[in-house]
Amino acid sequence: MTLKEYLKGLTGKRAAVVGAGLSNRPLVALLADAGVDTTVYDKASPEALGAFYEDMSARGVKFHLGENYLACLEGDIVFRSPSILPFRPELARAADGGAVITSEMEVFMDLCLCPIIAVTGSDGKTTTTTLIAKILEAAGRKVWLGGNIGHPLLADVDNIAPEDAAVLELSSFQLHSINCSPDVAVITNMAPNHLDIHKDYQDYIDAKKQIFKNQRPDAKLVLNHDNAVTMACAGEAKCPVWWFSRKEKVSPGLWLRPDGMICASVDGEDKEVLPMGDIRIPGMHNVENMMTAFAATWGIADMEAMRKVARSFTGVPHRLETVRVHKGVTYINDSIASSPDRTLAGLACFKDKLILIAGGKDKGVPFDSLGPSICAHVKKLYLTGLTAGKIRAAVENAREYVPGAPEIFEIEDFTETVKAAAAAARPGDTVLMSPASTSFDRFKNFEERGERFRRIVEGLE
Repeated sequence: MTLKEYLKGLTGKRAAVVGAGLSNRPLVALLADAGVDTTVYDKASPEALGAFYEDMSARGVKFHLGENYLACLEGDIVFRSPSILPFRPELARAADGGAVITSEMEVFMDLCLCPIIAVTGSDGKTTTTTLIAKILEAAGRKVWLGGNIGHPLLADVDNIAPEDAAVLELSSFQLHSINCSPDVAVITNMAPNHLDIHKDYQDYIDAKKQIFKNQRPDAKLVLNHDNAVTMACAGEAKCPVWWFSRKEKVSPGLWLRPDGMICASVDGEDKEVLPMGDIRIPGMHNVENMMTAFAATWGIADMEAMRKVARSFTGVPHRLETVRVHKGVTYINDSIASSPDRTLAGLACFKDKLILIAGGKDKGVPFDSLGPSICAHVKKLYLTGLTAGKIRAAVENAREYVPGAPEIFEIEDFTETVKAAAAAARPGDTVLMSPASTSFDRFKNFEERGERFRRIVEGLE
């Protein structure tokens, strides 16, 4: 079915679009252009939605806005925003009334004619997804990048050729209750995350599992052999499972030999792929990300394409990104680190003790594991945001903590926090902004937070 045919099938139906964020705006325009009776539900005001509200209103789209925007939710088909999970009472009532609950991503995956590689996990999704896309491009494929990165792909689906490839980064929010069957599904790892939105950790795990629950027998599932939760997923797979591991040999899959050589074991044969020292992006977590990407693209791309990307890729924006070296101080933007595990991985990349800026919105996950690592890697800790107190407690309760090591400062304003850390830095120091928390207490997303950090650092005199 083409997109045009799908939209024609909505004739005479009422479409409700929950959420007027960037991912849903192209969808609203598509529905309006197709003459579908469309209502947008969002907590924002008309002024906040600006030109989008004015343009769509002029094209016949209706809006229910404000704090109680979901109170009167109704429609034959409901396109939910990723952050509005199906168990919300308003969506549940709509479903009980006969509405079909879906999303822009679910419709895209249903209509897309080319192979789909979908990536999820608690950490490493963005880097792994980007690596997969770059490997496929190096192998000569046209790649469509979407999901949490790139741009909404539904409007492009009729332009995607069967010989192309779609590479998607998918969150637990996007996957929750979705019906999808990617040709290659990848789970990088699983750890408690987003517990402020999910019912509990099991609900989060179950959402992630949706990435492979409906796969065909001829598909591939790539799993982390070093993570207990992802290992357990293999027992529910309906297709062959590939592994990656930095701790032991796996087959079929990619693994790290004790001497630092990344190897592949396929059909009973071991092959040397490349030394981990050839990987340009730093950190053992990026060795894992690279092996994951190799496993996902094995049989689709050749080893030369894999090696080329490993030796040239310098990382995604906001992930251990060097912003500036100023007066001998290196400033690094790790805004994408929205969980304690990602900050742990970032800290492990540095030999010398550094100055750390952390804190943000609370996702309901524990920070206990972060305390010992901060004690080992940080000499001055600057905390800001809603999780400042929890991170401080994790450090001070760590067995390794000695009062004053690290020095801890709590500053409410983000800009002042960055400036204070900069003022305390001396030539040779590294200032790392790695929040271990989401950005939503003050920013729309981690990109906005990272760009704010960049502007502050670039403005230092």
